[in-house]
Amino acid sequence: MIQSSHFKISHVIASTFFFLLLASNPVGYSQTSSVISTVGYETYLAKLASDEFEGRKPATEGGRKTVDYIVNQFKALGLKPGNGDSFLQQVPFVEITAGTDASLRLGDHELQYVRDMVIGTKRVQKEMAITDSPLVFVGHGVVAPEYGWNDYAGLDMHGKTAVILINDPGFATKDESIFRGKAMTYYGRWTYKFEEAARQGAAGALIIHDEEPAAYPWETVQNGWTGPQLGIVSLNDNDSHVAIEGWITHEQSDVLFKENGYSYQELLIAASQPGFKSIPLKQTASATVHNAIRKSLSPNVMAMIPGSKYPNEYVIYMAHWDHLGRTLSRGGDNIFNGAVDNASGTAGLLSIAQSFSKQRRAPKRTVVFLGLTCEECGLLGSAYYVANPILPLAQTVAALNMDSWHTGGPTRDVTVVGFGASNLESYLAKAASRQSRRLSQEPTPEKGMFFRSDHFNFAKAGVPALYLESGVEDLEHGKAWGKEQRAYYTANNYHKTSDEYRPGMDWRGAIQNIELLYSVGNSIANGHDFPNWLPSSEFRAARERSLKAIAPR
Repeated sequence: MIQSSHFKISHVIASTFFFLLLASNPVGYSQTSSVISTVGYETYLAKLASDEFEGRKPATEGGRKTVDYIVNQFKALGLKPGNGDSFLQQVPFVEITAGTDASLRLGDHELQYVRDMVIGTKRVQKEMAITDSPLVFVGHGVVAPEYGWNDYAGLDMHGKTAVILINDPGFATKDESIFRGKAMTYYGRWTYKFEEAARQGAAGALIIHDEEPAAYPWETVQNGWTGPQLGIVSLNDNDSHVAIEGWITHEQSDVLFKENGYSYQELLIAASQPGFKSIPLKQTASATVHNAIRKSLSPNVMAMIPGSKYPNEYVIYMAHWDHLGRTLSRGGDNIFNGAVDNASGTAGLLSIAQSFSKQRRAPKRTVVFLGLTCEECGLLGSAYYVANPILPLAQTVAALNMDSWHTGGPTRDVTVVGFGASNLESYLAKAASRQSRRLSQEPTPEKGMFFRSDHFNFAKAGVPALYLESGVEDLEHGKAWGKEQRAYYTANNYHKTSDEYRPGMDWRGAIQNIELLYSVGNSIANGHDFPNWLPSSEFRAARERSLKAIAPR
């Protein structure tokens, strides 16, 4: 563990400055609210990102150590268990590890595992294979009635393998009349594409990696899809999934398409236009994976401060505690420490819990602190919680998510992912004004960040959810510098072993955002209104249905 004596004095001064700024206009704050301690925050962060926790992989020794640490911190703060008399909600998982002998042949071309492709299966079988499965290019693999779009129209996919583009049709053309233009919808997510291929009865599904629409390099796919893969256990051992799913590189797709008389770019443009029809390819796919299978449990961690007036209404702060663990495919430093993603958010969760625990009076509503497992393997911990809620979702007033606070100083703005979705943003705008900040839309809505963290599962269930990222316009260096820092992290550290904690890193911007979320949550917890999605939101209908189930006070 790296000790807090290494932390810059300037960080402490900056944190104190922002607390004093907020305290000078304490709307929504208890008079006894505590500052988010820079030293305390970095102590949490350094511990969570240390090699001791081995990358915080669920269902590993490192994962168990992480859970024990979080529980012990909750106990030390005097918080109540969130699940009856337990701090844990056990989530049943199956861990499937594909052997490095995984093979994939497309036509006459044998693709090399890791270099050209990564494949696996969600089915709980020791061996899974497809043989001479006809390939069909299905464009973006989307069935979206509200957009008048069906890439599988007229197709019988049984026994066939879908070749699918990442992102959705509006991205390639940037045409705002197609889906949401460059802003990704859920149809652009890789998780949706595999789900839809399975609904269509496909035997296999292969997504083409393209760095710009995917928003991450091929190395991210390699790191995330090799080694143990976790999924929630289903009653039918996941037989509803396709037999083989995975990714191929942009280069390999170009080889495939050229043999059919097309180029990748040509098909990308064609598939992004209304009226696109799927294209049968002349090649077939054959693939085999041999699996090691282990069933296990990994918990969500939950604590609370019961409300003094409305104890059955809940404000949830959440952060995922997991990361990628170790990789089996490299020597040297093989631990994915995940300092930014997401020791930074989990440390924020503990820091906000610490501040609430020091309040002289409990808030009116119950405040919940939820550390979620297995975000990195498909938002599985939050999906399980929403399907098996400990607290009624209809009475969950708001979900405030912390995932990946970037390093850097204070900013003039705060980035709202999925900007313009709910009236939680009115609470946020008031709190931001007390920091002399403004709200801004995410600079890259095409990356679909709203669908890539745990709040999304709560949103689908109708719970108003807020997801912030660090602002872009740095007070000291400006907006261009802030964008460069974001881009550098994504290219060089995201889901890589280099995402490590180092003494002297600048977390002042993270502290600023944590103070902000503390203010927002405290205002909601001491209020009486029920925030809602805006009328234009696709989540509004689910919320309206749930609110009807609430008995009048």
